[in-house]
Amino acid sequence: QVQLIESGGGLVQAGGSLRVSCEESDRALGNYAVGWFRQAPGKEREFVAAINWRGTNTYYTDSVKGRFTISRDNAQNTVNLQMNSLKSEDTARYYCTADYELYAVRAGTGSFWGQGTQVTVSS
Repeated sequence: QVQLIESGGGLVQAGGSLRVSCEESDRALGNYAVGWFRQAPGKEREFVAAINWRGTNTYYTDSVKGRFTISRDNAQNTVNLQMNSLKSEDTARYYCTADYELYAVRAGTGSFWGQGTQVTVSS
């Protein structure tokens, strides 16, 4: 069974950087398109970024373009989200999702989800 494990969340000051990572328990993450979503208290879950299984195509929500970078290392079974110039509005729980289909990942209907990692940006 596919299990996604997020790591790397934490507390950072506004303007700082943080990297969150997603791994897959069976070391098969390279088979899937992967995305990141986030959910802040009292708000709906929103799409942040996605990457196809080859790592050749990336997608971002407008609010993070130019600040966040999604990347993957299939040999290391890892997808990373590098977050720079963080703002207080980036504070949320960040979830990794994966699916064979990129459209499902981007739509938030991916087959697999992690438990999330908390990112808190202090102003």
